[in-house]
Amino acid sequence: MKKIILTFLFSTSCLFFASAQFDNRFYFPSKQWNNIEGLNYKEFNFEIDTISINTMLIKPEIEVKATVIYYHGSSGNITTYINHIRPLINAGYQILMIDFRGYGKSTGVPTHKNIAVDAQYIFEKIIVLDEIKNNPVIIYGASMGTQIATKIAKDNQTKISALVLDGTISSFTDMALTSVPDEQKTMVEQYVTSPYSAKNDIKEIKLPKLFIQGSEDKTVPFEQFETVYENALTPKELWIYRGEHLESAKLYPEVLVQKVDKLLNLSSQKNP
Repeated sequence: MKKIILTFLFSTSCLFFASAQFDNRFYFPSKQWNNIEGLNYKEFNFEIDTISINTMLIKPEIEVKATVIYYHGSSGNITTYINHIRPLINAGYQILMIDFRGYGKSTGVPTHKNIAVDAQYIFEKIIVLDEIKNNPVIIYGASMGTQIATKIAKDNQTKISALVLDGTISSFTDMALTSVPDEQKTMVEQYVTSPYSAKNDIKEIKLPKLFIQGSEDKTVPFEQFETVYENALTPKELWIYRGEHLESAKLYPEVLVQKVDKLLNLSSQKNP
């Protein structure tokens, strides 16, 4: 019995430690900067304490319809996702892309909490820029970026027009549960918690929402997207395309533009 108790206490203490360090299992930053060809862009750096956060504003060649603030997924950096937003740029959307701490040219180490603090700080700074302040703003989250995108949308509803979630994750905790044995799931649910989650934050967002999901997505369990969609208030639209995780822009660029155009038109009707 003593051995069982000691084993349990050791396992529990390890889990507490793992919980504190668990964020690094979600973020896989890269410093490799890919070439950006054929795009008009400029970079902004924001200093937060001793950390520098790099952002990129990409402008279309035609008149700007709206600004899309894009939160990327768990791996790579801004340049990894350029082709994911290229159809929108060609269609007249200017894109503000943000690299989390440790990604690309940003410094520091990413955690759930500092990403949230940084995102809100940067949002407040960029929303007043001359290039952005007179245009509608759409928040766009991709994969792991759907968590912070939903939080920023919830906390800033009067300043934005709509929300797009692509390859939605329901929560950090739910994602962690996909990689542990059944006998450990109860303990993970108890100790590995999410400081914010799309499945909860979405319940408070009254703005028009577009959900994009690949029917063959093997990266994120389909039921996670379903949970967030079912929790969402109307107006909301669902686009399930035939393809894998975050492949909508590659496989159906015209449809992606049509869906975002429709979302923008709906938001303008609600906020004339």
